[in-house]
Amino acid sequence: MKARAFDYVRPQTVGDALRVFDDAGGDAAYIAGGQSLVPALALRLQAPAVLIDIARLEELHGISLEDGWLRIGAATRHVEILTSDLVARHAPLLAKAAPFVAHPAIRNKGTFGGSLALADPASEFPAMALALDADIEIASTEGDRRVAAEDFFLGLYETALQPGEMIRAVRVPIATASSRCAFDELSRRRGDYALVGCGVNVQLAESRVDSVRIAFLSVGSMPMRATTAESALVGHPLTRDQIRVAQDALARDLDPPGDEHVPAEMRLHLARVLLGRLLGGLDTAA
Repeated sequence: MKARAFDYVRPQTVGDALRVFDDAGGDAAYIAGGQSLVPALALRLQAPAVLIDIARLEELHGISLEDGWLRIGAATRHVEILTSDLVARHAPLLAKAAPFVAHPAIRNKGTFGGSLALADPASEFPAMALALDADIEIASTEGDRRVAAEDFFLGLYETALQPGEMIRAVRVPIATASSRCAFDELSRRRGDYALVGCGVNVQLAESRVDSVRIAFLSVGSMPMRATTAESALVGHPLTRDQIRVAQDALARDLDPPGDEHVPAEMRLHLARVLLGRLLGGLDTAA
């Protein structure tokens, strides 16, 4: 099968791109890395009349420090997240997750904003945006707005983006000296979709957990926070017994789907194992 015929436009600014979308009456799609959109076009799962290429818009590129945040442009490629010194220093959880994103060919083209906009529940970066309490900058013809990652992911491939809107950038709170983080996932082969993945972002106070955000991928219809497990850890040192309490709490946080390959009970078991490994491996020294 081939994509339907479409008009191709390469605007010069974000404002131009937004206006092209409006002029198309909504029968349009933005393309940057194209790692998800191009296969969808080929299968005619999407068939826009106008394709708007935003990959080269300077406004959507770059990684910088701004007002206590690490700001990552939406068109920043996965490989740039992987290799950025700023990301490694100020948002190390993203740096830890980046090597697990698909394969090098996809990382070389796929974009950070595109991953969040697609909101694949098995993708690493949407879940890590949730774990990091990121803010999503959204551009529209009505002006820009910011949406917390907590409110951005709404369901299976569903986000707070309205028709015609695009992600301009993602803002991540900068890691501090008391921050600790870890990421890992379990898959049949490296680069395959994960059976389960998890990122933890912990703030310590005198070797006790002051705050923590735990986010899972591949355990539901969207990235999932484990808020009951988080509550079990706050105010306590990360002892083996307290970690076990948090692992047990996952049964109240997660209700993963099962399939012919991985039953739901097995996926929940893997989530427990993964959380235990990550929390047990954190350096809690003051």
